[in-house]
Amino acid sequence: MTPADLSLTVLHAVRRAVDDGALRVDVPPVVKVERARPGGVGEYASNVALTLARSAGRSALDVAGILEERLRDAPGLQAVAVTGPGFLNFTLRPDAGGDLVRAVREAREAYGRGTALAGVTVRFADLTESRALLVTETVVRLLRTQGADAGFRGGQPVGQAVGRPAGQSVDHRIDESVDHRIDDCVDERIHVYPGAYDPDALGVDAARWALLRAAPQDRPLDGPPLLVQHERNSLFRVRYAHSRVRRLLVNAAQLGFGPAYETPVHAPGLLGVLGDHPVALLTAARHRAPDRVARHLEATADALLAFQHTVLPLGDEKPSAAHRSRLALAEAAGTVLAGGLSVLGISAPERI
Repeated sequence: MTPADLSLTVLHAVRRAVDDGALRVDVPPVVKVERARPGGVGEYASNVALTLARSAGRSALDVAGILEERLRDAPGLQAVAVTGPGFLNFTLRPDAGGDLVRAVREAREAYGRGTALAGVTVRFADLTESRALLVTETVVRLLRTQGADAGFRGGQPVGQAVGRPAGQSVDHRIDESVDHRIDDCVDERIHVYPGAYDPDALGVDAARWALLRAAPQDRPLDGPPLLVQHERNSLFRVRYAHSRVRRLLVNAAQLGFGPAYETPVHAPGLLGVLGDHPVALLTAARHRAPDRVARHLEATADALLAFQHTVLPLGDEKPSAAHRSRLALAEAAGTVLAGGLSVLGISAPERI
């Protein structure tokens, strides 16, 4: 990780803290990092928390703690420490990208699931309005990915009232054996702008994306534009990115090589969004906001599509460790895309 990469990583953490509502500040255009001074901690340091403290209305130590929480598992960082009045100090990993790619490959589509909400019980009132039901079902699914015991008060089955037609399925990895009836918690309702679920006209995937991509309180997306195969269509872009990964794997196999992360890959943008995936799922669950998952998938797709051209050998070039490593990173991105789409109840096609 270069100083420029580190600066972007810290800036990304500031932006996430603002998006999460943890900080109320204007995101600065750049974040300055510099070599740690003699006797300091780590290799690099930043005073960004001190510069944001006044506008945030909080102490620099508080701001530094908020940023440290969002930097703790960032690719490329071995350790983050808060020192003095609120300086952030960074120790870099020699090959954090490899750790991340291996973690994704090991967990597959379960990457990002965790136990942060274990012990939390959430019950939603039974619903009939189409979009409110779809959004709430998806939030239940998100809460369960983070270990929460979530469901509907009356035991309304998740994924059956609004879902995919018979014969089409997406593996949500949800334990439907959980008893969703409970009497010791207050029913929760998500404020949702009404919208019609129309799979007959749009197909299941576009119908779900139209209702889930916009924030629950906002008007849903127009359906017909989601059927157009164009880069302005966010659903097409995400699903196309996944299909590109599948084709890269096929093309690589035809050239006689497969994915294996053997050497560091310089792709801070792609590594950053992959490393953010667990936080994106947890934040979406906590804020009852499936649109955050959709937006994160768009960011992942855009980073992957910008990176894909480096994966395969060109011309007379022979496959090398660099190509195998780039292919492994692309495969990890495809896994994250498939897992995120699955949480939203949307298919991830092999080809488009």
